[in-house]
Amino acid sequence: MGARFAVGLTGGIGCGKSTVADLFAARGAALIDTDVIAHQLTAPGGAAMAALLQAFGPDYATPDGAMDRARMRELVFTDPGARTRLEAILHPMIRAATATAALAATGPYLIYVVPLLVESGNWRGRVQRILAIDCRESTQIARVMARNGLPEAQVQAIMAAQASRQQRLDAADDVIDNDAGLDALLPQVERLHQFYLALA
Repeated sequence: MGARFAVGLTGGIGCGKSTVADLFAARGAALIDTDVIAHQLTAPGGAAMAALLQAFGPDYATPDGAMDRARMRELVFTDPGARTRLEAILHPMIRAATATAALAATGPYLIYVVPLLVESGNWRGRVQRILAIDCRESTQIARVMARNGLPEAQVQAIMAAQASRQQRLDAADDVIDNDAGLDALLPQVERLHQFYLALA
C-alpha cells in the first residue's frame, strides 16, 4: 500500500491550529498532533523522561515526575545548546510515535498537527500538502495572553523563536485565514476538506 495522503498543519502560537484541526477531525480526517505526543513522552513515566533527567538533571522534573515545562522553556530560550540537546532527545521519539500513530490511523487522509513544521525542516518530504493557519500577529498576541496568562513580552519572545508569518506562508500550499472567528473558518475548512478528499 502506498503512503497515505497526508497534510501538515502548522501555524504560529495562538493562530487556532487546534480549533482548525478539530474541524477537520469532525469531517473524518485522522489527526496526529505532535504536541499531544510530546506531552505524552514528557508526562510522569513518559518514554522520554529517563533521557531528559539524565541530560538535564532532576531539577527539570516536577514532583510527580513530569518534565517541568516552564523551567525547560526558560532554559531553551536562553541557551541554544540546551534546545539542541532537548530536540535531540525528543525529535526522534516524536518521529517514531507519529509513524506508529499514522499506521494505526483510520480516515480518508491524515493531518499532522505540527506547530514547528517550517522550523523542523524534514516535514516537506513526509506530507503532500502544507496547510498554514494564518492570522494577524496582533490577534496571536491577544489570544495567547488571554489563554495562557502570559505577558505580552513573553508572547512576542515565543513568536520570535518561531518561523515568521511570512516564512510559514511561503512554505504553505494552502492557507486558512483565522482572524475572523468560526463562521469565517467553516467554509474554508469545508472547501479544503473536499479538495483533500479528491486528492486522497
